[in-house]
Amino acid sequence: MTNKEALMAFYEKALTVNSKTNPAAVCSEILANNFVSKGSVESKNKEQLTGQLGFFWKLIPDLIWEPQDILNEGNKYVVRSLASGTPKGDFMGLPTDGTKSFNIMTIDIHTIIDGKVQEVHHLEDWGTAIKQLKS
Repeated sequence: MTNKEALMAFYEKALTVNSKTNPAAVCSEILANNFVSKGSVESKNKEQLTGQLGFFWKLIPDLIWEPQDILNEGNKYVVRSLASGTPKGDFMGLPTDGTKSFNIMTIDIHTIIDGKVQEVHHLEDWGTAIKQLKS
């Protein structure tokens, strides 16, 4: 798998809910064993991210993560994407019933070597998601 194929599989097959794959299988294939996902406050390893994605697939059964812009230099990929979905259940402390949706922007910086995602720095606009779900 090329670096670009691994990147697209992350968005299309691990982040976006679909009937053809599951996040655990995709993460097993494309994430390096020493993978780390770094957010503003905490980091997750491969197993932790895989578990979180499985939880999101259940909580947000129509979750879509669509890359809008992809910039590449060497083994670094910067992706601006739109994430949308309709959660049903406890969404970051907010009870939801599947009647309201969110649509937010996200920014990720991936390091991919030999078709394996080594690291991702990510920022999602979850504050806007909460605001949209409350209104």
